[in-house]
Amino acid sequence: MSIRVMLVDDQVLLRTGFRMVLAAQPDMEVVAEAGDGVEALEVLRSTAVDVVLMDVRMPKLDGVETTRRICSDPDAPKVLILTTFDLDEYAFSGLKAGASGFMLKDVPPAELLGAIRSVHSGDAVVAPSTTRRLLDRFSPMLPSSGKEPEHKELGRLTDREREVMMLVAQGLSNGEIAARLVLSEATVKTHVGRILTKLGLRDRVQVVVLAYETGLVRAGGGASG
Repeated sequence: MSIRVMLVDDQVLLRTGFRMVLAAQPDMEVVAEAGDGVEALEVLRSTAVDVVLMDVRMPKLDGVETTRRICSDPDAPKVLILTTFDLDEYAFSGLKAGASGFMLKDVPPAELLGAIRSVHSGDAVVAPSTTRRLLDRFSPMLPSSGKEPEHKELGRLTDREREVMMLVAQGLSNGEIAARLVLSEATVKTHVGRILTKLGLRDRVQVVVLAYETGLVRAGGGASG
């Protein structure tokens, strides 16, 4: 079945360009469009969508707040924030709001398509190094990382799961974690899945945010001691 995509952007030309790219894919279908957040929320009430491509700066309701409202529903579609280099703070806020990741608006088509497929399958949708760069840059927005983790559910993790979580937060991909811990990539993916379940998180992006918020990992990428 095709991946059902919704385009949310106040620039009609941009939506047209994205729609043309997606229409050429046998496994994707643009099922809805909206020019602002209010319209997007209204459309989603009556349209089944798998992945939302979300602009951040729009009239009436911006992409961050729209994302927050969409992701408050446990059965919500995945949200992929679209941003530019000078709007990193919006991307960070979008991740905090529940987005599964973010990409630059001028990303090559192949990367955009790959990201949509990754989002749909539940895998990582942002380069770990990019996620780390954002978190490092905006670490002053987070609580002090010198304290012990306060998220009570962290205590439910096994030692191995905690180890995997710290490596995810330090910007390592599943393959890199597998090599570091001498595990198969499939085993690492299983650990990440269990971490998500135990902590009640949507995806590995939220794992990274939580690890920084609780002090499990310090801004800069190191584990807290």
